[in-house]
Amino acid sequence: MKTSRYAFLGALLAVLVLTGCSSEHGGSLDAQSGTPSPSCLVHQKDEPASRYTAGTRSDPRSVLELMRYYTANGKRAYCDGKPPTRTDQQWVDLYSRLGGEPSHLSTRDRRTP
Repeated sequence: MKTSRYAFLGALLAVLVLTGCSSEHGGSLDAQSGTPSPSCLVHQKDEPASRYTAGTRSDPRSVLELMRYYTANGKRAYCDGKPPTRTDQQWVDLYSRLGGEPSHLSTRDRRTP
């Protein structure tokens, strides 16, 4: 009984350590998770981090969150009424590079080739 408890605690500790080491704090998308259906977009504070941009080494959950966010909300105006910042445009460009549908974005965010 004690052995299985120690094994469980050891495994739990290993998972927590690995999760802490692998998580990247900077460069997160503010997907307004506290507001399931936002009426406007917030300006992004951080540029996209490698968990979104590392190709096959990207974090699938982070990439899917990015794609879902802009697919559902990309046509909305920014809450402060201002145009997208350079950082906002980096996120929108990434959405497009990852195959996001241009029709899900406001015309202000679309780049012409």
